[in-house]
Amino acid sequence: QVQLVESGGGSVQSGGSLRLSCALSGFTHRRYCMGWFRQAPDKVREGVARIESDGSTTYADSVKGRFTISQDNGKNMLYLEMNSLKPEDTAMYYCAVSAIYDYCSRSWSSLWYKDWGQGTQVTVSS
Repeated sequence: QVQLVESGGGSVQSGGSLRLSCALSGFTHRRYCMGWFRQAPDKVREGVARIESDGSTTYADSVKGRFTISQDNGKNMLYLEMNSLKPEDTAMYYCAVSAIYDYCSRSWSSLWYKDWGQGTQVTVSS
């Protein structure tokens, strides 16, 4: 059974930084995408950053240059380093993993992700 557990959310002021972590267990596929998604109140869930099994990374335009996704395969951990945070980054952040590599590597759609964490709240005040 695949499990993902996020941690590291919190409240910061605009311009601050946070590091989110996601612990993955029970996932054994060799080709995969792991992503961070976020959902603000009354908004649709959106992809923020994605890392693929070959190490390739993709970012949403809104976070490019500010967020960095990384993974530690030895520890089965996924990270999201968030710098220069803005109030519009306020949302619940979720990590997710997908084995549908041919699709998740080409699309932000959350439909390709079957396994999700419970989410961690990030609040940025102005």
